[in-house]
Formats: sequence, C-alpha cells, structure tokens
Amino acid sequence: MLLSLFVALTITPYLGYHLLNVKKKQHEKEEKGHQTSWIYKIYNKFEKPLLDNSKKRWLVLGLTVVLLFGSVGMFFTKSVAVKMLPFDNKNEFQVVIDMPEGTTLERTAAVTKEIAQYLTTVPEVVNYQNYVGTSAPITFNGLVRHYDLRGGSNMADIQVNLLNKTDRDEQSHAIAKRIRPAIQAIAKKHHANVKLVEVPPGPPVLSTIVAEVYGPDYQEQIKVAYQVKEILKKTNDVVDVDWGVEDVQTEYKLEVDKEKAMLNGIAPQQVVGNLTYLLREYPISNLYDEKSVNPVGIVMALDDKDKTNLEDIQNLKVKGQQGNMVPVRDIVKVKQDTLRKSISRKDQQRVVYVLADMAGDLESPAYAILGMEKTLKEMKLPKGYEVSDLYMGQPKDDSNFTVKWDGEWQITLEVFRDLGIAFMVVIIIIYMLIVGWFQDFKTPIVMMVAIPLSLIGIVLGHWLLGAFFTATSFIGMIALAGVMVRNSVLLIDFIEIRLKDGIPLKQAIIDAGAVRTTPILLTTGAVVIGASVILFDPIFQGLAISLVGGAIVSTILTLFVVPLVYYIVERKKWADNKDEN
Repeated sequence: MLLSLFVALTITPYLGYHLLNVKKKQHEKEEKGHQTSWIYKIYNKFEKPLLDNSKKRWLVLGLTVVLLFGSVGMFFTKSVAVKMLPFDNKNEFQVVIDMPEGTTLERTAAVTKEIAQYLTTVPEVVNYQNYVGTSAPITFNGLVRHYDLRGGSNMADIQVNLLNKTDRDEQSHAIAKRIRPAIQAIAKKHHANVKLVEVPPGPPVLSTIVAEVYGPDYQEQIKVAYQVKEILKKTNDVVDVDWGVEDVQTEYKLEVDKEKAMLNGIAPQQVVGNLTYLLREYPISNLYDEKSVNPVGIVMALDDKDKTNLEDIQNLKVKGQQGNMVPVRDIVKVKQDTLRKSISRKDQQRVVYVLADMAGDLESPAYAILGMEKTLKEMKLPKGYEVSDLYMGQPKDDSNFTVKWDGEWQITLEVFRDLGIAFMVVIIIIYMLIVGWFQDFKTPIVMMVAIPLSLIGIVLGHWLLGAFFTATSFIGMIALAGVMVRNSVLLIDFIEIRLKDGIPLKQAIIDAGAVRTTPILLTTGAVVIGASVILFDPIFQGLAISLVGGAIVSTILTLFVVPLVYYIVERKKWADNKDEN
C-alpha cells in the first residue's frame, strides 16, 4: 500500500500529464457540468427525497440499524455458525479402531479387515493400508493428536487415500460424513470404538471437542467423565465420542513359590527371567552386523498359538539344576486382580479426557458446548460437591469438580478474542488518524459508520453461501475497515470542499455523491474482483466472503447512509450556507 501510494502521487500524475489530453477533457466537463451525468441523476433521485423528508430519512436509518442488529443476531440463531476454520478438502483420512482392552491381535485384524472391505465399495477410495497392533506412519494427526503413540493388540489404524480433489465432486469431509454411519454400524456389531478422523485444517488440538474433568477424587472424576461422555453422545451433531479411561481388565500375577522352586533346584530369578524373555520377547543377545546402524537383537519367541491363554503359560517348563524339567504351574501361585488404570495429568493436576468430533448440520463445537451448561448441572455428584464448567485457563483448585472445555473451542475463543482486541485497536488508530487530519471529533465518527455497516454484507454473504464465519472471515472484516473508511473520507472530504465554496449542505451532499461514486465503485470493484478468486477455497472462503459481501453492501450503504448521518450531525454547523433545513 505504501508503494501504491508512492506510485499514485508521482508516476500516475506524470503519465497522466503526458499521455492524456487533460485540458480538452476538462473543458468538455466544465461545459456539460457534472449535473448532466447519469450518475448525478440517479443519485439525486434516491438521495434528495431522503434529505428533504425527515420521516423517510429516519426510516432508512432505522431499517439500516435493524439490518445491522439482525445480522449480529444470525450468530445467535445459528443461521451463520462461528467456527475456527472450516473443514479442508484433503486427499486422505484415517480410521482409528479401538477394540475392547484384552482383545487379541487376530480379532482386531478381523474387524479391521471387515471395515477395509467396506471401504473398497466407496468409489472415491483409491487405496488403503491396514496397521494392526501399531500406529500408521506419522502424519499431521500423529503430530497434533498423538496417534503415532498408539499401539497394542486391541488397536488398529486404516490409512485411507482418496482420489485427487480435482477428480471428484465431493469434498473429503462430505465423503467422511457419508461413510461414517456404515463404519459405525460395523463397529457397534463388534463392540469396538471406531473414529473416522480427518486431517485437521490447522489448529493443533487433541480433538474438536475436548472435555477435561478435574476433581478431588480420581475415581469420582471417572464417574463424572462417564456422565459427560453420555451427554456428548446424546448431543446433536456430536460423533466419535471417546475417553481416556481404559476398560476394566483382569490381571494375573504369577508369584513364585520359593520353597517349591528351591526343592526342584530352580532359583526364583530363573523363572522370572525365562518367562520375561519368552513373553516380552527381549533379546537374549545381539547379532553382529557391520552394515547395521542399530544393534540387531536375537529373540527367542514362542508361536502365538503357544501363549494365547494362562494355561499355555503355566504349561511352560523350566529346567532345574539336576536337568529335570518342571512345569511353571508346579512352582507358582496364580493371583487374579484388576489392572490399575493409567492416570493422566495436566499441569500436575489429575485429569480425565473426554473426546468427540463434530459432523452433521451444525458442525461448530461452540454451539454444542454452550448448549450443555444446564445438562452438566444435572449430573449425579457425591454429596456436598458441585460441578462448574470452565472455558479458558486451568481450575485454580481441585476441591470441587470442574469440566474444562478444550480442543478447537479454546483455540476459537482465544483467536476471536485476540482478533476482537486487534479490531478495536485498529478502529481507535483509524479514528485518531482522521481526527488529526480533519481537526474535528464528530466528523471521524460519521466516517466510521461505514465499518459496522460492512458487517451486514459479511453476514449476509456467509448466510447465502452456507459458510462458517471463521478466523479468516474476521481477518477480512478487519482488512475491510480501512477500505470502507476511505470511501467515507472521499465523500465527506468532497462535501466539506463544496461547503467551503458556499454551496448549500444538501446540494453539497448530492454533488459529492455524484462525483465520488465513480472512484468508490472502482475501488469496490477492484476489491471484489481481487477477492473472488479465493471465494471457493475451503480455508480462505471466509476471507473472500467478508471482502466481497462486505465491500458490496457497505459501499451501497456508505453512499446513502453516511451522507444522511453527516447531514443530521452537521446541519446546524452549516446552516448559514443558505440551506433550507
């Protein structure tokens, strides 16, 4: 913009002087007069009645205010949903499979294969890779959602690759929504928790919706988290609900009977060592390979069929000092217990995570979370305790239960808060700049009326295209503020030039509208054309809608409403200019 200003003040006048026949054209304009132009006639036809009739004037201003508040109200009626970023159109997604704890690898592989067979019927799927018992190669999901850390006999991933986005009609999000019910039906049949995970468009979050449950007792936290999970399952448009608590698992402890072991010539450490090497498959030695970067372990392992249950393990034999082979069952005692659940911590506080995603008609987590405040209060809690919900920051103490909403919601809240602060700073600086130039405190306020008027077009554009109001939309609104104020400056500056020449206020307004409409429309047209090229980009669509919709509607309202506001505010000041008020 600085370079453009330099060119406009130096190179453009120079070229205009040498290349344009300025004197002849200026003489023709002076002979005809601007009042003979079609722009003047149209502007005079619409603006003059509003200046002459106070009822019409206030009616137009009232309708404008109603449109402005109606636009803001569309955020609350969910006609235009607020979201951090819209879903991007990627060429891949991931199916994350969690079978019940304790499920064998073979069973997990069978369920994974059944889901994969369904995926072959989806025309947009090019290929897929199954990863059973381990995670898929690290992707963006692995980075932000820690899927690369997954592993176990009850876990699997399916990496699904789609046709290139140029070769299909539907976006990847629409495809994921379409196939999710069928995949969930397969998962329900096998008591599995299956999540269909898309590559997030940007925010590094654990999930779209994350509920962090804090409290004074971990077991009670789990109970509260379970109720939160059930509430999320019953919430519209919330899918793929999961939590960070393992299912109850049976644990078997093999305790060596030292007396029996010693009678058979076997040391207790020998039993522990043998079982550890066999079951955990620890290397008993390393293979020398001069071409290998890392040590190559020599592993002594049993076939899977020889260690599928506790009986198989107890039938294993240990060699005594006399060469006798003793079954493990003869020298150990089996104790059955419940495996202790892992405990997650955040900022040194015990926390239980509840995760969910959004898919449906309204895919903004903000509305889903804000609509649950009343339901959370109805949860069953231990006597004497209560639950509170927190949207930002961490709970200061754990004397009561707290549900802290994290994930995309917190990033949305923080980003929109910061952009809102930036927007207010921009408005203050613009006001100070105009005050410094015009040496007046009221006139800059009139000029800045165009800024909120742009919101009407911005919201209307998002509603017509069915788009989310995103962070890029907010950035577009901030960027548009300067352009719209410039239009007001062009109008009011010319009005005051005419007034200083002794022209009546009403006539000065008509003249300004007629003369300044052309450069204002050219500026708006340039903004609209420049932004329209990204109008259908999934991520930057909001920015384009804000610039296009806001520029068009704000320009129209600026040409008619800003002069009316200026007339109401300044007519007493210019009453001596032979103007009939």
